[in-house]
Amino acid sequence: MTWVRRSVLLLGGCIVLGIGVGLLLTADLGSDGYSTLVNGISLSSGMTFWLANLIVGVAFVATAAARKVYPGIGTIVQVVLVGATVALTLEVLSTPDSLAARIGFLVVAFPVLALGIAAYLGSRTGAGPAEAAGLAWDPPVPFKWSYSAVQGGGALVGWLLGATVGAGTLAVILLLGPLVDLTARLLHLDVHQARQDAS
Repeated sequence: MTWVRRSVLLLGGCIVLGIGVGLLLTADLGSDGYSTLVNGISLSSGMTFWLANLIVGVAFVATAAARKVYPGIGTIVQVVLVGATVALTLEVLSTPDSLAARIGFLVVAFPVLALGIAAYLGSRTGAGPAEAAGLAWDPPVPFKWSYSAVQGGGALVGWLLGATVGAGTLAVILLLGPLVDLTARLLHLDVHQARQDAS
């Protein structure tokens, strides 16, 4: 794969992922498990969300590296570009009063999230913290399920620490991993190659 294609997949994937996260947050029906974990740590410890996010991110990436899923330029780009895109998306969108509209945002968010994750992982330039943690256990557990376990574990711990969860959180846990796997196969992208290249 050429570096031009990798760059397009990485940058485009991160922007799409950021829009998907923005849609998920705009729906206001529960965030992803990773964010729930960060929020729970922030609430229970009194540290800022930014600092809690940094600590959790480093811990996840380090755990993945212990399993031979090493960070790369994509790891840094994912954190920075997704964060910036989410902030911009949230400036443009606002949570509607109608529950039906919020559910609509939630439904639309999932294919957008899946496309963004599949594309940026398919660039094989390094995974962000949550995806790296999922890839770290594939094998033996397929990514679509190991990613669900990461999201579910994060949501559970975050909830126990005081963060709120909702229908969107549950949907992320159950659906996002399989949707990323399906999207990657439809686009002929190997998200698992990140581990093979790094090892």
